[in-house]
Amino acid sequence: MFSPHGPSLRELAIQALSSVERGYDLLAPKFDRTPFRTPDGVLAATAGALREFGPFGRGLDVCCGTGAGMRVLEPLCGERVTGVDFSAGMLAQARAAHPGAAWVRADVRALPFTGGFDLAVTFGALGHFLPAERPALFGGVYRALRPGGLFAFPIGGPPPFTSGWYWALLGFDAAMRVRNAVWRPPFVMYYRTCPLGAVGADLRAAGFTVTTVPLDALGERPDGSPRHRLVLARRPPDDGPAA
Repeated sequence: MFSPHGPSLRELAIQALSSVERGYDLLAPKFDRTPFRTPDGVLAATAGALREFGPFGRGLDVCCGTGAGMRVLEPLCGERVTGVDFSAGMLAQARAAHPGAAWVRADVRALPFTGGFDLAVTFGALGHFLPAERPALFGGVYRALRPGGLFAFPIGGPPPFTSGWYWALLGFDAAMRVRNAVWRPPFVMYYRTCPLGAVGADLRAAGFTVTTVPLDALGERPDGSPRHRLVLARRPPDDGPAA
């Protein structure tokens, strides 16, 4: 699963026993050589699906990590794009890879933006937020968008009960809950806490209108349903300035 130049088991163990911020600071130099980075296929499929909703002006990558989301934003946005993350180590890698973008270190549960962006994206980050934290995250993205602005992110369909992935993800989440019950600081990363229905309800509660489109390029499940969907959460165009 890992490149020979990726992190060792010892490095991963140290990361897992750190806080989320410190763990990603440590992992940052080798993050792009791990399976945790969003695959290029997911980025390409997202960019392809968003193209028909553009062009866009300013773009924002929420929880930008090392900047992979810029591969989506830069071709779609005619103005400067911005990445925001709370890990200084990840931002350093992103800045080196994409010097033309703006980079902001901040807790995305309290985004420091108001009404300046036309498109916001996030990739692979929702599992770092407990369900009770999603309203603050989504409320901040809502305020960061201009009226009519779009917040988009891919979300995978749940694996079937009979799938090995179902049990692997269940086991991972169970192990993380045990780890966080007995070790401080906590490391929040769960795969089963952000199902589409719950995420959609939280987005609507924040004021968004929500639709989804299948990411056909990423294939179908055995039952014919898409493996991934793109969530499209739009701030209403007639909405005034956010409070």
